[in-house]
Amino acid sequence: MNTTDPTKRAILDSMKGLVVSCQVQPDDPTFSPDFVVKMAQAAQWGGAAGLRANIPAQIRDIKAAVDLPLIGLFKIWSPDTNVFITPTLESALQVWEAGAEIVALDCTFQLNSDGRRACELLPEVQQAIPDAIIFADVSNYEEAKHAVELGADIVGPTLRGYTPETSHIEEADYREFARMCRDFGNDVYMMMEGHIYTPEDAMKAIYVGAHSVVVGSAITRPHLITKRFTDLLGGYQSNWREAERKSHPNA
Repeated sequence: MNTTDPTKRAILDSMKGLVVSCQVQPDDPTFSPDFVVKMAQAAQWGGAAGLRANIPAQIRDIKAAVDLPLIGLFKIWSPDTNVFITPTLESALQVWEAGAEIVALDCTFQLNSDGRRACELLPEVQQAIPDAIIFADVSNYEEAKHAVELGADIVGPTLRGYTPETSHIEEADYREFARMCRDFGNDVYMMMEGHIYTPEDAMKAIYVGAHSVVVGSAITRPHLITKRFTDLLGGYQSNWREAERKSHPNA
């Protein structure tokens, strides 16, 4: 295991099972100061082993109300790059200072605003915040392999479907994820994230080797849950995934 620190291992071992992503964007119909906290409290009540949250202010509010390990990130959209998950060292520091035990980073090969590959930020964050657990969000096997080599503590295919090369993908690739678990599961904690919509989907991920499964939209975003139903009932006149993928106003 890359992660040998006993404190980090204890946190990660406690997160086995379901992690609920509790996020609300300023343009969501559910946006309000306390809605994200209610999501987190509901997740804890339901037995979640951990949480994932966006924006330092929301992370801080959740940590004040709920005693669960938290994966923090800071989504910042820029017109000159597709890298938006904690894209800078400053944003990573803000996530850590807000109380997240785990910092999620875009660790794809996409170029950031500085013209560097997003994954190059990982060692900088490790050096600046040595006590942080690093979650590498990737989109494919090659990026996962590189994140392991860089020393990530957690790897998950969070960005599969959100890069130009994978934007056509609508479903989880359990075969590729199983390959990641087989090849990297002894080195890092593998967490499945992305395209998980039912308990049965989550069980498939656990079956092929996931330590944890992160579920967001299917649990905590009722407007997107509703749209999945209406898209189907309306004969796919529009696609709910377009709404899920879109950029949001930066907080």
